[in-house]
Amino acid sequence: MTASDAGTFAIVTGGGTAGHVLPALAIADALRAAGHAQSTIHYVGAERGIEARLVPATGYPMTLLPGRGIQRRLTPANLGAAGGLVVAALRAMGLVRRLRPAVVIAVGGYASLAVGLAAVVQRVPIVVAEQNQVPGAANRLLARFAKAAAVSFEGTRLPRAVVTGNPIRAEISAIDPDRDRATSRAAFGVAPRRRMVLVFGGSLGSLRINEAVLEAVFSWRDRSDLTVHHVVGRRDWDVLSGRPSPEGALEYRMVPYEDDMAAALAAADVAVCRSGSSTCFELAAAGLPAVLVPSPHVTADQQTGNARHLLSVGAAVLLRDEDLDGAALVAAIDPLLEDPDRLASMGAAARSWARPDAAADIARLATAHARG
Repeated sequence: MTASDAGTFAIVTGGGTAGHVLPALAIADALRAAGHAQSTIHYVGAERGIEARLVPATGYPMTLLPGRGIQRRLTPANLGAAGGLVVAALRAMGLVRRLRPAVVIAVGGYASLAVGLAAVVQRVPIVVAEQNQVPGAANRLLARFAKAAAVSFEGTRLPRAVVTGNPIRAEISAIDPDRDRATSRAAFGVAPRRRMVLVFGGSLGSLRINEAVLEAVFSWRDRSDLTVHHVVGRRDWDVLSGRPSPEGALEYRMVPYEDDMAAALAAADVAVCRSGSSTCFELAAAGLPAVLVPSPHVTADQQTGNARHLLSVGAAVLLRDEDLDGAALVAAIDPLLEDPDRLASMGAAARSWARPDAAADIARLATAHARG
């Protein structure tokens, strides 16, 4: 055992999607801010997950486990997935034995199940961090054995739940709408007379939202008071970037990816997006009103559950995926753009619901339950 292995404080585990990985990294950063050396925080993810691309640049020690998640339907692919889970569990068992962490923080996803079960066997304390209103399968299982479950939303049904909110990127949690708005709008070249609609669909993008926006901008083509900043996503960029854009007074920008999402959120007047948990908490931090289009393709309709919280405080309006097209999007957006007072009240409501200290709260919870 090396000195660095012996000194591991926490294994942060989970991933597959940015919705798992970014909160996990925010928790890791909060542990560092609390005084734990970066070398004592070990990230464990899956070889097939987005963490393989996102985590190395952060400098955290990392292990990637083989295999993939089991599908929620009968399919021959599940035989191979089950075998991969066994291999991952064995590797996780050896990793936990070697690192001897004081605590395991599981954020959900395939890898967290293998590491969490290894922690249970070896009596390492577990803290679960659940992003969604409706918990995922891995966290539902691990929460039975966890010392605590940090949940993002009131009413999430997990044992020993503590409401912390969902950790988001530090640069977004630090947004001050009053302070940052003018600078961000200038950075995006948005004229004072224009309102900015920010459209995005998550880490991969959303073809459904993208198609609707491409229809809507033709209805808005004569508007000299509007800027549409459309983050298409790299998956759909090659297909959609060649589509014709409207010619007229509308200022329409299509980009494959937004490198400065914090500035984009601060500059916008209203967003059109999915309602993943991280997205909801980022909107709240930025005080940004939204038209939310929950994805119908996630487990247990999690995104609708997430969206209800912003709806309940008056920070968003809901547009169902099956109802989404260009005309429906225009019908949802235009009344907001025409009512500055309503936009202002929606933004204030979003900000009041924000949890900017979520990552620090989860780090404190994990430290409180870590073994000495």
